Amino acid sequence: MIYVGIDVAKDKHDCHILTSDGEVLCDNFSFLNSREGFNAFITLLFGYCKDISNIKIGLEATGHYSKNLLLFLYKANLFVVVFNPLSVSQSRRAISLRKTKSDKSDSRYLAEMLFSNMSCPYQEQTSDVSTLKSLTRARYRLVKEIQPLKNRYRRSLQILFPELPSFFPSFYSNTVFTLLKAMPSAKDIACCNILRLTNILSKSSRGRLKRDKAEALKLAAINSIGSYNFGDATELKFIIERIEFLKSQQIELENSIKSVMNNINLPITTIPGIGFTLGAIILSEIGDISRFSSPSKLLAFAGCEPSTYQSGKFTATNTPMVKHGSKYLRNALYLATTMAYLHSPSFHTYIDLKRSQGKHYYIAISHGMKKMSRVIYSILSSDKPFTEVI
Repeated sequence: MIYVGIDVAKDKHDCHILTSDGEVLCDNFSFLNSREGFNAFITLLFGYCKDISNIKIGLEATGHYSKNLLLFLYKANLFVVVFNPLSVSQSRRAISLRKTKSDKSDSRYLAEMLFSNMSCPYQEQTSDVSTLKSLTRARYRLVKEIQPLKNRYRRSLQILFPELPSFFPSFYSNTVFTLLKAMPSAKDIACCNILRLTNILSKSSRGRLKRDKAEALKLAAINSIGSYNFGDATELKFIIERIEFLKSQQIELENSIKSVMNNINLPITTIPGIGFTLGAIILSEIGDISRFSSPSKLLAFAGCEPSTYQSGKFTATNTPMVKHGSKYLRNALYLATTMAYLHSPSFHTYIDLKRSQGKHYYIAISHGMKKMSRVIYSILSSDKPFTEVI
């Protein structure tokens, strides 16, 4: 058996190869992150061992840098173990006090870790799950991109026409956006002809807003404390256009997610509060449920388990979540639990029970997240829909 440690980087990868007897076959070999580099690595590897069943490869999960290499090795039917970077870092510090880190030493350490590590081999996700993962993470980044724009939108509106939000249920609506793109300040609205203002409001609201609303809005604009600035007004229009564009992309992503979810047709959406988007996030982050032998391991993967601190006779009873797992799955479990609290009698009863025991709301929700992980594990393992049990 030979063990291969690969330190992954952007442009090149370093590998270290040794045998089960501890003999170093290759102290360091660097290969480019390209087709030629991958082929050179395989040629080197098979030069030491022709039987792929006697080859184990270990590398750290490094996001997009390792994705193409992982797929290449998987298609070559090689046994690959993907290590958590945090566990690798902590293990390295545990065996040495020296602050030594290099690509060469990292690849050697990963090869040595394979001796005592019993991790399962890397498994490529199915096409639908892989697609969902890309779509849901793209949506997550898109939502994160929209939020700062909304903050800047509120800032500009507070300067140009601070009274406007009180006239509409939501100042992110199509009606408000259409109005502000045409007249982005109180000064513009105050100077606008009442017939034009009425026409804009009526068309954008599909006839719900009439002349009386336009007259009240015009009067508020005349008496507004807002200060006009051409630069702020121009920026407000640009911000609105960018929000609308990103929102249209978000809708397109969500439609694609729904299409893939319909194709998969798993019972995750039978849980009250979990729709297509939340269900897609949970499924794509979990992957194959058989990777987890129990609900507690699924909870640990999400980083939702409480940390433990015990020393001597002292055992801490109020400890925070570990939060070392998938942040996407952890956030999805939190949102799913808060929605289930509103829509599921069993979740509502369970969380209320925890609150009646004196637990803070968010502590009670964290207990609900544990219940949610058990429910998800059960329905995905059995492929049966959710049933309310109170």
